[in-house]
Amino acid sequence: MRCPYCGSLDTQVKDSRPTDDHASIRRRRVCPDCGGRFTTFERVQLRDLTVVKRSGRRAPFDRDKLQTSIEHALRKRSVVPERIERLVNGIVRQLESSGEAEVASSAIGELVMEGLKSLDDVAYVRFASVYRNFREAKDFEDLLGQLGSDEADPEARAPAAPPRNDD
Repeated sequence: MRCPYCGSLDTQVKDSRPTDDHASIRRRRVCPDCGGRFTTFERVQLRDLTVVKRSGRRAPFDRDKLQTSIEHALRKRSVVPERIERLVNGIVRQLESSGEAEVASSAIGELVMEGLKSLDDVAYVRFASVYRNFREAKDFEDLLGQLGSDEADPEARAPAAPPRNDD
């Protein structure tokens, strides 16, 4: 592994451990030339995935791009980083285990929306507005209406009326 500070190719692993979700290995490294310390992550990759864009263009799947877009939707939301990492790992696992070498960008977008919907409603709406290219307020209203209809009936969630005292 090349040192990010001095470029030396001779770095040493000082500590290795699995991440919390056991989807990757975290390695602490040190460069004997400059003394710089840094962390690397090692993940299992089942196959090289190719993303087919709406335009028909093909590009290699980029896990970091997926994570960045999810983090962007979750900006300033109180979601712990471990939950974001689990969401990204779950989406990548679904894509890799599908058996397909090529995956449509729309399929990735739908998986992200599904994951964000269960993680954070605001992030879901943010992502959907960009992904579905909202043009007017009615687009938001429609999505919010769908989101509201997916939840339990508000009448069922209302607290029971206090018992009447007819003394």
